[in-house]
Amino acid sequence: MSAAPRIEDAAAAPDADTPPVEVRGLVNRFGERTIHENLDLTVERGEILGVVGGSGSGKTVLLNSILGLRQADEGEVLLFGQDVRGLSESERAKLERRTGVLFQQGALFSSLTVLENVGAPLLEHTGLTRDFVDEVAAMKIAMVGLGPESHHLKPAELSGGMRKRVGLARALALDPELLFLDEPTAGLDPIGAAAFDELIRRLSESLGLTLFMITHDLDTLYAVCDKVAVLADRRVVEKATVQELEASDHPWIREYFLGPRGRAAAAGASR
Repeated sequence: MSAAPRIEDAAAAPDADTPPVEVRGLVNRFGERTIHENLDLTVERGEILGVVGGSGSGKTVLLNSILGLRQADEGEVLLFGQDVRGLSESERAKLERRTGVLFQQGALFSSLTVLENVGAPLLEHTGLTRDFVDEVAAMKIAMVGLGPESHHLKPAELSGGMRKRVGLARALALDPELLFLDEPTAGLDPIGAAAFDELIRRLSESLGLTLFMITHDLDTLYAVCDKVAVLADRRVVEKATVQELEASDHPWIREYFLGPRGRAAAAGASR
């Protein structure tokens, strides 16, 4: 399956040598508590990066800092080489069109149908007609494995797995180059989670996406991720393949990957 053509916009052609995400010297504090200190992280083009860390390690805070939803206390965040701070409204709009976000709970509009939810970014960021928006939205819905019978359902009428897929379709609406996923398999049963992992991998390969994915799901790390960044000690202590992390001497990493759940995930990935 070849990569689908992207919706035209006024953004400059991407520089193949510029990483989609660069975080340099990031510091985040809540009062006297320091969450991140001199945190550095680079996500390379075409990479599927999993981000893991213990409770309180600041995974969501890092995501919000990258998305510009939180202003870091120090350091800088670059998306496609642009500092997310101080962008004009038009510059931020162009940057938003190159990224998509799947939030943990889907963040769907409860009053809109599936078709309207997926079409919402197109109406906001393009001058397409409503009929054409519906056509594109229907295509995105089909890409995530849902049929036309879902188009006129409201979020309350969907299963948890369907809501995840609709959220993913909406994140893909503007043909982004960079996709952020926050706990994409949380709340799914093992069969549903495995199917979603396969969908993410397939879409990444066919669309040429770069993925930044927060997850605690060890099966997802083994099945989907090219590399994993580990948040501990207020920074990224390692970024490596899961096989390399299995050989780490960092106490938290060893417990995470070599504990009973880690061994089970590794055994499943080797089958």
